[in-house]
Amino acid sequence: MTAIQIETATFAGGCFWCMVKPFDELPGIHGIVSGYTGGHIDNPSYEQVKSGTSGHAEAVQIRYNPEVFPYEKLLELYWQQIDPTDDEGQFIDRGESYRAIIFYHTEEQRQAAEASKQLLAESGKFKEPIVTPIKEASAFYPAEEHHQGFYKKNPEKYKQEREESGREAFINQNWKNR
Repeated sequence: MTAIQIETATFAGGCFWCMVKPFDELPGIHGIVSGYTGGHIDNPSYEQVKSGTSGHAEAVQIRYNPEVFPYEKLLELYWQQIDPTDDEGQFIDRGESYRAIIFYHTEEQRQAAEASKQLLAESGKFKEPIVTPIKEASAFYPAEEHHQGFYKKNPEKYKQEREESGREAFINQNWKNR
């Protein structure tokens, strides 16, 4: 019997609270951690990241079985959670710490991300250019415990955040109603 191969995907898409639930509890997903990555401060705090001075983006790191849930499917789902035409943050959350970024861990992930981005650009779904960068993954720092699984711990606040941020309306307009 062969061992299950678990891989890692890292995506930044604005507020990390809103990036967990869409991926959580899907077949082949073995865990999601909210955290910080892409910056220049070791072990940053939420306050440091939110201030925009750490260089880090709020992100989620997903452990998955590619035999059950391939990376390409993760990318499809990722695009549907963000505004890929916005390089200054996501929805109501503005600034460096809330930008959307695909962080690749392998050359295969980089190639898949580039191909996926190209397909989205060529689809004509958006009038503006697709500007989400694809960068090599660097150190990932888990966020404080109260940020982990936020949608489960604070369902009403989570729902309010998605609605008030404009994320839910954007997703419904651009992905669910087409």
